[in-house]
Amino acid sequence: MFSAIRAGGFIMLPIILCGIAATFIIIERCFYFYVTKKRDVKLMYDLNSYLDSENYDSAAISCAEADTPCSQVVKKALDCRRWDEKDMKDAVEAEMSIVVPRFEHLLTPLGTISNIATLLGLLGTVTGNIKAFGVLGAGGTMGDPAILAGAIAEALVTTVAGLIVSIPSVIFYNYFISRVNRRIAEMENNVTNVVIKLTGRVK
Repeated sequence: MFSAIRAGGFIMLPIILCGIAATFIIIERCFYFYVTKKRDVKLMYDLNSYLDSENYDSAAISCAEADTPCSQVVKKALDCRRWDEKDMKDAVEAEMSIVVPRFEHLLTPLGTISNIATLLGLLGTVTGNIKAFGVLGAGGTMGDPAILAGAIAEALVTTVAGLIVSIPSVIFYNYFISRVNRRIAEMENNVTNVVIKLTGRVK
């Protein structure tokens, strides 16, 4: 592996850094979505009993303990429960627009990495081919076979390394985008149920 990395030349360094960053983002986002989903399920279970008994203080405490985007919006609805229904809905919608970026955190860098890794691999291919043609031009028909093989290896290794980083990054980026959309829809549904209970339309 180390010989292959050396064969890829200096282009391998930014590709490896992209791979490390992508791995960190993927692990962090997987953990985040798992934890927030688990906390939100517990939160909504607790809120159902608290709201039915109009125990708003305990409901607010549960929101603070959950510390998720959904709990933040629900907490806003609880704070505004004495407001006019339209004003409360406006406040809740404004809070939603604030918390949505928490779901999308680090996804833009992951999408950028997926593009950069591909381009870095292509750059390594180009530089490797330039070296190979330079060897051929300087040494006649075949040139120095060892130098020529090294240049070709640089072109191939960087291409493969770029794709190894890029392909999983693209897959997980699209997966996380779908997760964000689902979580936003779930949050809207949960908050709507809470608002309906707070406005007294459902007991």
